[in-house]
Amino acid sequence: MIDTIYIEEVISEHPKALEIFKRFPNASIIPCDSYKEVFNPSSQNFRLQKNKPSLILAKKMGNFALPIPESYGIGGKHNFYFSHMLNCIYDCRYCFLQGMYPSANYTLFVNFEDFIKDIDNKTRQFHSQPVWFFSGYDCDSLAMENISGFVSDFLPYFEENKNAHLELRTKSVNIQPLLNKSSIPNVVTAFSFTPEEIGKQLENGVPSVSSRIKAMQKLASAGWLIGLRFDPIIDCVDFAERYKKLFSQIFTALPVDCIHSVSLGAFRMPAPFFNKMEKLHPQEKLFAGNLTNNDGTIEYSKNVEEERKDTCKNLLLSHIPEEILFTCETTH
Repeated sequence: MIDTIYIEEVISEHPKALEIFKRFPNASIIPCDSYKEVFNPSSQNFRLQKNKPSLILAKKMGNFALPIPESYGIGGKHNFYFSHMLNCIYDCRYCFLQGMYPSANYTLFVNFEDFIKDIDNKTRQFHSQPVWFFSGYDCDSLAMENISGFVSDFLPYFEENKNAHLELRTKSVNIQPLLNKSSIPNVVTAFSFTPEEIGKQLENGVPSVSSRIKAMQKLASAGWLIGLRFDPIIDCVDFAERYKKLFSQIFTALPVDCIHSVSLGAFRMPAPFFNKMEKLHPQEKLFAGNLTNNDGTIEYSKNVEEERKDTCKNLLLSHIPEEILFTCETTH
């Protein structure tokens, strides 16, 4: 899977780095002073790299857990996100990562202990109040677990600190690290979905809807809480029927009492990211839809966005109580 590993010299002897080297004994190891030397140059070909990404091992220097926008939470008052990794093994046409990053290589920050220390400091800052930490915005939380060991390394902290809550956002069915442990009530595994027909067109490499539903069933049976993320909602022909079918598939298979939260979010993206993605995929029909530039954000026209969100809300509320449904509002 990985033929080339770049590594910052400062962490060349870090236990996580040495552990990863053992998993790829035939990989070429290339030292560097900073991951940015490899990851940041603007002349890279994202599409070409996506066919065979390299792995970059680095040390994160500060800014471990950062505040999220107020409208993006799931009921908590204190909310942070963190990125132990940059980039994703999947290739979703609507994903902002390909517009934000010049490189398709995976950057893994191996100093997990510093992330956990910062998470602990923020948790203690709010004393006995719940504090939420969201993983999976700049990567998939589970997809590269066999390489990173991220979930296995982070779960013990949340198991011991009940005021700290963790969301693992994913499209992966790599759930064995969770099944290997007893369920933790302050950890939510949040699966992202679009209707199957859209997924086949826009989500290259992502496990099927039915595979993800089976993974959720296994987790629910083991006592783990499940999150459902319909974000972004993608406008399409037969929108209501396709989303109705998706919701029916999911809620027929899952008992409501295992569902922690459900969230909706419309397609939105900074214009520079969108323009770059449009150049990468000039034939992609997604980029020819009912999209508009609203103060530097590419999104659906307001009437389309509100209509689609209202349709989804009404469909969802036939399956779930309103108090677990959250909408990510676009702000400018």
